[in-house]
Amino acid sequence: MSAPKILVIPGSLRTGSHNAKLAALAAYEFDQAGVDVTRISLADFPLPIYDGDLQAKSGVPKHAINLKRMIGAHHGVLIVTPEYNASVPPLLKNAIDWVSRVHDLHEARGDVFRNRVFALAGASQSRLGAARALQALRLILTSCHAHVIASQLTLAFADQAYDDMDRLKNEGDIAALKALVRQLIDISQRMM
Repeated sequence: MSAPKILVIPGSLRTGSHNAKLAALAAYEFDQAGVDVTRISLADFPLPIYDGDLQAKSGVPKHAINLKRMIGAHHGVLIVTPEYNASVPPLLKNAIDWVSRVHDLHEARGDVFRNRVFALAGASQSRLGAARALQALRLILTSCHAHVIASQLTLAFADQAYDDMDRLKNEGDIAALKALVRQLIDISQRMM
């Protein structure tokens, strides 16, 4: 069986982001597992705030089309998100809103969500580890008809979770990351 292609999307652009660090570690784990992995930055896909009138007037922005095609080129997607006010950050929500509007010829709107598997992770300085953002993100993605695996990684007290080399310090966090990576690979492979 061939290895799936996995896309890793950090939902933060902030310098020193705990979630960007976690996304980098996940990408490394996917690479170590022999998977073709791509880690992107949403900074490379700048989008205006979603507005139906803007879409009607100007169409879907090219960066939304490019992001949709990037997602579509992979079998599995790991989204690593921070938590803003107990929910998904606007950068990530806006990207999903725009991508949900894109469809190529001979496909229905939203097929990019239906035809691949998603996994979720989040890091936060709180003891909940972005759990509320992951709950909100799960709801958003499932409303787009995405297959979101049940397991997720919540990295609590993220400001203390990394060593000087930006590696996870806690063996439990390391094991949870490896398990999530393995599960996304396995399910993506079965859906290929």
